[in-house]
Amino acid sequence: MKLYGMLDSPYVRRVAVSLKLLDLPFEHVPLSVFRDYERFAAINPTVKAPTLTTDDGITLIDSTLILQHIEDVAGPGRSLRPTDPIARQKGLRLTGLALAACEKTVQIVYEHQLRPDDRRHQPWVERVDGQLRAAYALLEAEVDPDGWMGGERMLDPDIAVAITWRFTQFMMPERIVAADYPRLAALSARAEALPAFASTPLD
Repeated sequence: MKLYGMLDSPYVRRVAVSLKLLDLPFEHVPLSVFRDYERFAAINPTVKAPTLTTDDGITLIDSTLILQHIEDVAGPGRSLRPTDPIARQKGLRLTGLALAACEKTVQIVYEHQLRPDDRRHQPWVERVDGQLRAAYALLEAEVDPDGWMGGERMLDPDIAVAITWRFTQFMMPERIVAADYPRLAALSARAEALPAFASTPLD
């Protein structure tokens, strides 16, 4: 398998870390959707990161859909999803909140880095900021800072939350202040110390 995209994308990093936690071999090709647009387009005309080419030569996009394929490749007993039905529902909730926070972080970054100041619509920025803070408030209240959803084993919801938090802190720590979210900060610190995370640095 080949994974295309930069690790400063939380979506690319989510897939890369998951592949490592499942001990699945892959090649990471660090193409930027901005600097390497033409090269990326030759692989995936939609120029969307992450892009994964499977061992069968099929090109997949969207981190969540790629992870579905990865689960199939890993096989029974190696899933990163909770098995208990109630735990799975909670996991889906945490993953959804993390992806919402991730999306809102990206929107704010694009507003400030790509859109000219005179084209920025402040009510829209404030609305997105409110959604971002709502997602993190819910995550802070619901995550377990001392354990993983799989007990000793990190699962997909833990990965999604940890990677999203690190991304927001990397891009705009002044907007979401770590001291205000001690449970998320603790979960992130434990995650980033793991070999799968440490060997897949965001920056």
